[in-house]
Amino acid sequence: MKITDQDCLAETLAFNEQFEAAAANRPARGHDLDASLLAGLRRNRLGGDTPPVRLSHGRDRVIAGGVRLRTFAADRVDGVYLHVHGGGWAFGSADGQDERLWRLAVEARLAVVSVDYRLAPEHPFPAAPDDCEAAARWLIDHAEAEFGTRRLMIGGESAGAHLSVLTLLRLRDRHGITGAFRAANLLFGPYDLSMTPSQRSFGSRRLLSNTDSLRGSYELFTPGTGPEQRRDPGLSPLFADLTGLPPARIVVGTEDPLLDDSLFLASRWQAAGAPVRLGVVAGAMHGFTLFPLTVTEREQERQQEFLAAACR
Repeated sequence: MKITDQDCLAETLAFNEQFEAAAANRPARGHDLDASLLAGLRRNRLGGDTPPVRLSHGRDRVIAGGVRLRTFAADRVDGVYLHVHGGGWAFGSADGQDERLWRLAVEARLAVVSVDYRLAPEHPFPAAPDDCEAAARWLIDHAEAEFGTRRLMIGGESAGAHLSVLTLLRLRDRHGITGAFRAANLLFGPYDLSMTPSQRSFGSRRLLSNTDSLRGSYELFTPGTGPEQRRDPGLSPLFADLTGLPPARIVVGTEDPLLDDSLFLASRWQAAGAPVRLGVVAGAMHGFTLFPLTVTEREQERQQEFLAAACR
């Protein structure tokens, strides 16, 4: 394992300290998420202080089954990236990262299709995986007609990374589809909803996510289940058979409670026979790509390079 970005560790840790100090004055997130807090998180899409910019480049559509998609297409499209947003399965949206997704589309020469999956607690498991599965199957059938290419990739952040892996497993196990997606781009995802050691030991540090907020997210997403039930491979892909999955890029920060999830998944993914690029970012907290940091800019460049290369 190689830890990257140690040359800007001081900047990253200083940001973490500032973030944690500011978070001390905000309501904590747990299983008893206050309705007004949830409404604010949803209004601001990914938990920032203001709603994100919504670009005119984005196009909204609804596919069969009522699943909503938001698409961005560069002038030249070499491949299609199915993007699954994060937000603990309870907030976030397909239009929450327009600026990032448009930049990715242009610089990597992609069509980016983001899934606006249904959210917990109103729509608990399996609603979100069902919507992502439907979006993936739609792309397999329609990408060439819609975007001029069959080259497909999938990925997302946090809960979106988790849903991306579940989608690949569902395509394989329910429909016998392997090889349709050329690559998986997985950023700081939770892959064991019964909680890995790093999740359990992280404690109460307020670095966007911690032990209590993760436990609360799992209870919202899978109400009425306990840790043993959450080890089901249909919920926790770390316990699944990973054979037949595409090459993956797995990224996590050293200050993320989900560190073990990425380390363990990378090992199992590689052992199942597919190439893996594991990126462990020095000092980075959960969700670091949301913030204006040197490591964020570098991560965007590495992501673009990986997805562009997968199209070739």
